[in-house]
Amino acid sequence: MKKTSPRFPVPALLRVAPTLLTIFTLAAGGATLSAGAQTPPAGSSAAPAAPDDAERDQRFARWIADFSTSARAAGITDATLQSAFEGIRFIPRVTELDSAQPEFTRAVWDYLDSAVSPQRVIRGQDRLLQARPAVDAAAARYGVPAEILAAIWGLESNYGSNTGDIPTIAALASLGFEGRREAWARSQLLAALKILQNRDIERAQMIGSWAGAMGQTQFLPTNFLAYAVDADGDGRRDIWGSLPDVMASTANFLARSGWQAGQLWGLEVRLPPGFDHGLADAATRQPASVWADQGVRTVDGAPLPALADSAILLPAGARGPAFLVGPNFRTLLRYNNSTSYALAVSLLAQALAGGPAVQSAWPRDVPPLSRSQLLALQTALNARGFDSGTPDGVVGPATQGGIRLYQRSVGLPADGYPTLELLQGLQ
Repeated sequence: MKKTSPRFPVPALLRVAPTLLTIFTLAAGGATLSAGAQTPPAGSSAAPAAPDDAERDQRFARWIADFSTSARAAGITDATLQSAFEGIRFIPRVTELDSAQPEFTRAVWDYLDSAVSPQRVIRGQDRLLQARPAVDAAAARYGVPAEILAAIWGLESNYGSNTGDIPTIAALASLGFEGRREAWARSQLLAALKILQNRDIERAQMIGSWAGAMGQTQFLPTNFLAYAVDADGDGRRDIWGSLPDVMASTANFLARSGWQAGQLWGLEVRLPPGFDHGLADAATRQPASVWADQGVRTVDGAPLPALADSAILLPAGARGPAFLVGPNFRTLLRYNNSTSYALAVSLLAQALAGGPAVQSAWPRDVPPLSRSQLLALQTALNARGFDSGTPDGVVGPATQGGIRLYQRSVGLPADGYPTLELLQGLQ
């Protein structure tokens, strides 16, 4: 909740603000759990530190001491602090991953090819069958479909097979020490210490992603404290090893984030000729009956479902598939604030239930813009008077608004989707 770096990197043009459960996820759809860096155990025979490393390690020790003072004031005991920080080492790889900004983005169809692959569907159906008692119990208790829970499980940890290998305490301490997001990291580290103090998990078993997300469905520590559930009654909230706890905790998060029982996330639709693509905006919400009056249809011609407050989603612009999405889709964005991640969860859940794949073709001949190209596009839009906000190489609502204004000015479908053709036209 997550977010972490996605296991299937979320296309930058579809990313928005960080989420409750995951950080980049930005994400992603799921979390990249193994960062290739592990905190050496205390007493290991590591090579002697270089002078610069030795100085950094001294500053890191002072940071830990300063943080420990504030943690004691927040109710963390000396015993917990000693257990948590004994032998702790700074992990350079964690901060490298945190500050990395990839130049090239990934198209949404490439992301979905991986996230909702036939192999993932087959494995998910098998794992769902094995986990039925725990999944069905959580679904019945919280009103969240079993397939939605299984899809999140599949994206976040490949159905529990990869929950990460980075010690959570060391990862969060490294992020806090580095300082770019110190306030956030300190709050997550304090929450992690409270989890240890509550005896939900031992330090050695508290592992996860480089960004501090933990367990089979990748909860950040603050969200663990708020939403994790002891469903198996053993006195611990174990999202690492207890499937009942994993499923109940995930369902509890969604239920408390606004999931509406018995309602679809959405579905693929066909848009009528002459449809105003400027209406395909998350801010334009209306009942499905109104969309039907405007000519929007299901792909098989059936009536639209009774979705209140629904919106049209064009994740690849006017040339790609269209979806009608409702409140439950927005609830999935609370788990990971990326439209591509929420779409992956929705489509994977649909496939796990035996439903159809996306029927319309993706515009696979349209390459995604790189980060530097997106910066150039934003700069060019602003220079031409089409306000796209501060150029940052990431497409959000302001940039989409600027693109739509430019598209309307030249008679193009106002879908807000950035392309090389648009960039060249502006330049």
